[in-house]
Amino acid sequence: MGQQEKVATSLAGTVSEEISASLTAVDAELARRYPGDPGTRQPVHTVYVPGDVFEPGTLRSWGDQALAALDEHAPDAASFAAVLGIPEELAGPVHDRVRAKLEREPVEDLRIDFEDGYGPRPDAEEDEAAARAARLVSEAYANGTASPYMGIRMKCMEAGVRDRGIRTTDVFLTGLMEAGGLPDGLVLTLPKVTYPEQVTAFVQLLEAFEKAHGLDAGRIGFEIQIETSQSILAADGTAAVARMIDAAQGRATGLHYGTFDYSACVGVSAAYQASDHPAADHAKAVMQVAAAGTGVRVSDGSTNVLPVGPTAQVHEAWRLHYGLTRRALARAYYQGWDMHPGHLPTRYAAVYTFYREGLEPAAARLAAYVAKVGGDVMDEPATAKALSGYLLRGIDCGALDTAEVARLTGLTRADLDAFASPRRGDLTVTAP
Repeated sequence: MGQQEKVATSLAGTVSEEISASLTAVDAELARRYPGDPGTRQPVHTVYVPGDVFEPGTLRSWGDQALAALDEHAPDAASFAAVLGIPEELAGPVHDRVRAKLEREPVEDLRIDFEDGYGPRPDAEEDEAAARAARLVSEAYANGTASPYMGIRMKCMEAGVRDRGIRTTDVFLTGLMEAGGLPDGLVLTLPKVTYPEQVTAFVQLLEAFEKAHGLDAGRIGFEIQIETSQSILAADGTAAVARMIDAAQGRATGLHYGTFDYSACVGVSAAYQASDHPAADHAKAVMQVAAAGTGVRVSDGSTNVLPVGPTAQVHEAWRLHYGLTRRALARAYYQGWDMHPGHLPTRYAAVYTFYREGLEPAAARLAAYVAKVGGDVMDEPATAKALSGYLLRGIDCGALDTAEVARLTGLTRADLDAFASPRRGDLTVTAP
């Protein structure tokens, strides 16, 4: 083995202890502020339905309408692929998976809207609609017809609608509790946040509700909707969105970009309000950096161009939506909004093509990393984390199968989870 090297040091052992002691507070702060990704499933989209429109059959209706749009405007794999520019070798697998998804689980995340999509109503009417929403959500989870994630978007914490938003939240959550408890997939969305203090106020509301019902502190999380310029850049020049995440005290689960409110706020003309406008890119880049490492996920916005009308018009809208979704995925925005059942085919087509076209290269790189096999790319732990996260997101949304990923990587789901959310110490990789 050769000559054994002499190991010598110059520092007393107390130096390391003193340095560690000096960084104890920093270690705790890092753990608190930057816990990393929660490792749970992130839906690929959120669908908004007004509070007075949501019915027991809404989710199935969206799926049926999406399937009908496919049947009318792209009845087979080849025609669907031709419209969107999907590679020939992926046309069949993507088309089949899209149809299966629309039949099985057309909506991954549903928000019953009591804000812009609902508008101002008499108090008694909104009270009844919120109570009805709670009943229908509880029934959906009980009978197995719910989407994986469901909840409401209440009115914001601005003075003119604050009391109404608080009451709707209370009515909805109380209705869920009386129907059996809060479902695991519950999501609340707080819109039009401008100041971190509004987030603090919403936390106060949720704390009061948890205390009133004997729930664990922090049980109820929520998304923060970024729709104003002040939420990106505060008056003092700081990134307000980072302060909002902190103000949520660990309850924030997502930052959702509001395409049209934000665009209007910064003066973008209506014809140019879109999720790929430079103003939108800037806002989402700030959101992304603020959320990185915190466990808070970022969601893109939506397009208001609906795939309706004659086939040529539908195809044009489909291509736009597909392109915007693919663009967002490449920029690591793995979730967006869908405003119409006709958006579902292209949402899933874009997502499935994104993951299926990258499956074999990603799997090969991860397998080579695990086996410590050299190649034309030198990967490191951060890349293994990204590769594993990519494969896991593909599995969660139905683009990939666990078995095919295991066959290509030699890794189990537990192995992928370990790489995607590494803990201190060595990773133990098991055979599939």
